[in-house]
Amino acid sequence: MGNLKLKGKDILKLGYPNNQSINVALEVMKRHAAGKNIQYVKSVLKAILAHPQDYVGDLAFGQIAEALLCSTKTEKRELSAQRAPFQIFGTAIAEETKTQLYTALKLPVSVAGALMPDAHSGYGLPIGGVLATENAVIPYGVGLDIGCRMCLSILDIPISYLAGAKDKLEKALGEHTKFGMYETHKSHVDHEIFERDTFDLIPLLKRLKPKAIKQMGTSGGGNHFVEIGEVTLSDASLGLPAGTYLGILSHSGSRGFGAEIAQYYVRKAVEQCPLPREAQHFAWLDLSTHLGLEYWMAMNLAGDYASACHEDIHRRLIRAIGGRLRLRIENHHNFAWKEVHEGRELIVHRKGATPAGEGVLGIIPASMSEKGYIVRGRGNSESLCSASHGAGRAFSRADARNRFTQSEIKKLLKQKGVTLIGGTTEEAPMAYKDIGEVMNAQSELVDILGTFQPRIVRMEGLRSGV
Repeated sequence: MGNLKLKGKDILKLGYPNNQSINVALEVMKRHAAGKNIQYVKSVLKAILAHPQDYVGDLAFGQIAEALLCSTKTEKRELSAQRAPFQIFGTAIAEETKTQLYTALKLPVSVAGALMPDAHSGYGLPIGGVLATENAVIPYGVGLDIGCRMCLSILDIPISYLAGAKDKLEKALGEHTKFGMYETHKSHVDHEIFERDTFDLIPLLKRLKPKAIKQMGTSGGGNHFVEIGEVTLSDASLGLPAGTYLGILSHSGSRGFGAEIAQYYVRKAVEQCPLPREAQHFAWLDLSTHLGLEYWMAMNLAGDYASACHEDIHRRLIRAIGGRLRLRIENHHNFAWKEVHEGRELIVHRKGATPAGEGVLGIIPASMSEKGYIVRGRGNSESLCSASHGAGRAFSRADARNRFTQSEIKKLLKQKGVTLIGGTTEEAPMAYKDIGEVMNAQSELVDILGTFQPRIVRMEGLRSGV
């Protein structure tokens, strides 16, 4: 706490009750008053004690106020006997995946849920899971990679350029994209997001800001990618003539910035919302509380940061390739939205699922070898206006490593006319579900407007490919 000498007995002498509020006050003052003199700290603590209701919702000291107003011991929450209503789309979904959703539907805050056809098991809410709650947000229901998204840029470059300048395009992908924990750009963009007040309001975000600046415009590992390929539009409904265009498609999230936000608030949620063992990953934060409000602000900032990263990725590539942007489509998953369903405001978690409200545009990729789909949402209420975020895994990463070989992947990619830079056997195209079957299973959720066929794919890994 720097030079500040504050102990629990000092807070007791101010008149604080001998309960959890003492520990909360010590922790909060450590975060928000480091470097302040003891007189200032005591005056703030006295003011909160005198009128705690005036500080509820305050980002700095609201947690102390809540501890004073709610000084009873946190009790274990029990699951409901009945599940909230739900709908499952698709048939090739494992029982383990369904069980994860069933557990989430028994939370006392759950209102409705759904599984998308790309669903497979994950931590807490399954990938492809949708869960609507009342005034509660579940950090693990959002996921670790907050605001992960797809971003498609359609350029005015003739599609013939893809074959004629293949070497130039490969070089651009290799030089102007960065992946994984350690690759960063030498020059960092001065983006407006770093001027947001939220960075200064929440100490965790202030501490993480240098990391966010350093990782701006980079992509994660695993299934994250940047691809150059062929966009085919079936009609002019997107404002461009039907035809084939050169496109850039990226998939990544909020990097280490979002991951550390998620980990911190998952711990906080588990501490204040104890649940049965099988449901512990579903610990929630009440949005009427300081922690709930704080997480909501941090989550939204992480989502905006992920979008800014994609903006920078595409800016760098378009500058290297040439041409102008004609259209951009972006949709995200691993997030929670405030939405009204059947006249009721709910918190809709989509973990590995994407919004598909009426008229909402999105891009649903398949794998490094197969075409993805440009879609428009139909606003299906049974899916909570959601759709899949991809094809979904048929085999886990561990299974893919053991089942598929580099030579098999290279052979398939050659047949499909796809060049891979980086990548691992974990992301073998054969490890994913059939995208055609997935799209057929959600024909009531989205309309197909076009396709994206990858031609040059960049992922984390050796530059020469798997």
